[in-house]
Amino acid sequence: MQEISITEDKPLLTGQNDAAKDAELAARILLDQGQEHSVETPHGILHVTLHGSRTTRRPAILTFHDVGLDSKSCFSTLFKFEEMQEIVKNFTLIHIDAPGQEEGAAPYPVGYQYPSMDTIAEMIPAVLQFFNFRTVIGIGVGAGAYILSKFTVIQSFACLVLVNIDTNARGWIDWAAQKLSSVTHSLTEQILSHLFSQEELSSNTDIVQSHRDRISKAPNLINIEQLWKTYNSRRDLNIDRSCTFKCPVMLVVGDQAPYEEAAVECNSKLDPTTTSFLKVRDLVNVDLFLQPAKLTEAFKYFIQGMGYMASSCMTRLSRSRTTSLSSSYSMDGSRSRSRTLSQGSQGGQMPPSPSQTMEVSC
Repeated sequence: MQEISITEDKPLLTGQNDAAKDAELAARILLDQGQEHSVETPHGILHVTLHGSRTTRRPAILTFHDVGLDSKSCFSTLFKFEEMQEIVKNFTLIHIDAPGQEEGAAPYPVGYQYPSMDTIAEMIPAVLQFFNFRTVIGIGVGAGAYILSKFTVIQSFACLVLVNIDTNARGWIDWAAQKLSSVTHSLTEQILSHLFSQEELSSNTDIVQSHRDRISKAPNLINIEQLWKTYNSRRDLNIDRSCTFKCPVMLVVGDQAPYEEAAVECNSKLDPTTTSFLKVRDLVNVDLFLQPAKLTEAFKYFIQGMGYMASSCMTRLSRSRTTSLSSSYSMDGSRSRSRTLSQGSQGGQMPPSPSQTMEVSC
């Protein structure tokens, strides 16, 4: 979609003025809904939705969703959140849907060879080239976090936010449990156990039931199944202190999320001088985006620490909320001392920069 520019060389008549306003309104609606693109890559077509202008003055924000979700169901609530608008209006958003996962996608034929996690990661450079973006801030959730982590082997991010990341391949015990689950549980229930904690599944909350209905009735359910199988066949990322991400990273996990232990393990393997760790109390996987206030605040601090957002742009949310920040510092790779900061009592004081490991419980 082309940008609409209206230049008024002479006074417009009433009818012309109304037409100009209608055109501007239509342009704003289209920008809010996003510009959808089918981007051709060496390994197939990717559905991509672009929000905002293609400015290259700042890095674009590139997102990748989890299994059982698409870019809309995964990120819409977060980026429509009121306090997130300071970011939305200043950054271009690039939402990538995994092959065949976008809303309205046609089911793949029987026997279709779905791309591996490595192959999907190799498709991302074609998207950046298509939009002419050289620098991006990545946000990935679950399977999307794994894919963006694989992408860092090909091309580095400006910084990276990984929600509920599991960098490990399935072990034999996990593989056997998955095989048993595939016999005793439907595909929908298997994916729900990935998205929610056992406590929430047992409570069968409204949000659980909503996702159960959406997944089970999805016209492209066979595509979702293929992505699920591909994710469960992922390889170990083999991350350690000597072989780690080449950019600052913020790890995010709910303290009741199914992958809490995996995220904590990942944090222990990363360089503490470039890693921040955010554990959100009483939240599980999907809730991180259904209740976006805490993630929004942490994300703002993170990109501000990277120099991509001025402190004057920070909203009242960041200045008024009181959050306990437990920060660990490392001089030789091990945690040595800690302190607790209170944002409310410090009058909006900045938390530790990405140059040190920061564990936040809020």
